[in-house]
Amino acid sequence: MKIELNNKRKTYILISVFIGTLMSAVDTTIVLLALPTMTVDLKAPFLDTIWVILIYLLVLATLTTQLGKIGDIYGRGRIFNAGFIIFIIGSAMSGVSPNVDFLIFSRGIQGFGAVLLQANSNAIISDYFNYGERGKAYGITTMGWSIGGVLGIVLGGLITTFIGWRFIFYINVPVGILGLIISMIYIRDNKKTTVKIDISGTVLLIAILGLISYGAVEVASLGVDTSNIAMIIAGLILLLPFIFNEMKFSNPIMNMKIFKVGKLSLSLIAATFQAVGFLSVLFILIMYLQGVRGFSPFYASLILVPGYLLSSVFAPRMGKLSDKLAPGAIAGTGIFVMALGLIVYLFLGVTSPIYFVIVGSIITGAGGSMFWPSNTNAVMSNCPRELLGATSGLLRTLSNIGTLLSYVIAITVAASTVPRYVTFEVFLGIDRLQGGLSSKFIVGLHSALLVSFVILIIGGIASFITALKPKKSRDIK
Repeated sequence: MKIELNNKRKTYILISVFIGTLMSAVDTTIVLLALPTMTVDLKAPFLDTIWVILIYLLVLATLTTQLGKIGDIYGRGRIFNAGFIIFIIGSAMSGVSPNVDFLIFSRGIQGFGAVLLQANSNAIISDYFNYGERGKAYGITTMGWSIGGVLGIVLGGLITTFIGWRFIFYINVPVGILGLIISMIYIRDNKKTTVKIDISGTVLLIAILGLISYGAVEVASLGVDTSNIAMIIAGLILLLPFIFNEMKFSNPIMNMKIFKVGKLSLSLIAATFQAVGFLSVLFILIMYLQGVRGFSPFYASLILVPGYLLSSVFAPRMGKLSDKLAPGAIAGTGIFVMALGLIVYLFLGVTSPIYFVIVGSIITGAGGSMFWPSNTNAVMSNCPRELLGATSGLLRTLSNIGTLLSYVIAITVAASTVPRYVTFEVFLGIDRLQGGLSSKFIVGLHSALLVSFVILIIGGIASFITALKPKKSRDIK
């Protein structure tokens, strides 16, 4: 039965979910521009510091679905609150890290807290908001992702440059405490259900993504050899027992029955392809702006701000529109608009006007504002109520897997484009490509963008198909 609430309580619930979403989104990008200073200050090799980013994404990618189920079992309110507490502790530990190993460990704890927040956020919205209100609510929480993305980029450069890299983590503490207080007052536990945790599937997924990620980073860092190729192959081989486990387990990480519900499965597929196809674009553009154009990390981040701001402003409007129109059609249009932005980036050269990047950012931002809230609305509106928590977690899991793979692919592609040591120097902002190397890097950038373009088109087609398919009884509101 849907909980009836006054508007004031709904507002505070939305604020708390927004804060949780904002913080977890900020920390997917804020480290990116702080890596140069971290590497020097902690006297760590790039091969180690890159895991400050990847460990956070790996935890999100592998645990989101299962911790969504934890919310189903023990109550989404208390698990959401625990997410705030753990995220705050992990942030404080990251800030005081004496070495890179402790920082990586602390980021893992921070990621665990972020998982608890992410895995239960969409389900909390579904608990407290009626069907006709969800699109707008998802639009507002999508602002958390958009604003978090831009804050992560800008604050990463600003705080690191003028205050110190440790404060990119300390800033989470007061913000997290505010979100925790609001959540403890206004969010109550849902009616609990009895579901089992897929421990074997979780272990297999960690092994799969860990082996592939580690092997790919090793390839990018040291070149191709027997050991790193063996790790990647081993990760791919483990997909077979993982799929078998998911088909046999009663409450798996990836419930294969969900993929029999056409509209729901297609929306999940669209979210995955969007993440794989687009998240690495930001990484590549930052390398272009720093390594080819010679801009500072802070100035490079400012160039990308317009698109994020546009996405933040229009996401609630697009979410509200998805309550009235077919959300799959709006989401599909959004992905195609994002793909159009990539076409603009294909015109980038060594001396191209910088407004090409700004225009591309605005176009992709507009597409993102259409896709994210509409796709979330499509997923959650076609999900059986008893699986809201699991499906919310699955949506974030697929998106996080896509994000992790995007970073891994971007690092590998960049390292295969120019000499590896040059790639790392460019990424860390301590060198600028010259002459032939600049041209060669542009070729690699265009190749990566073309791959992303194709992936986005596939995702857009999946979204549009959901608008064409008739609604069946199992695709409930």
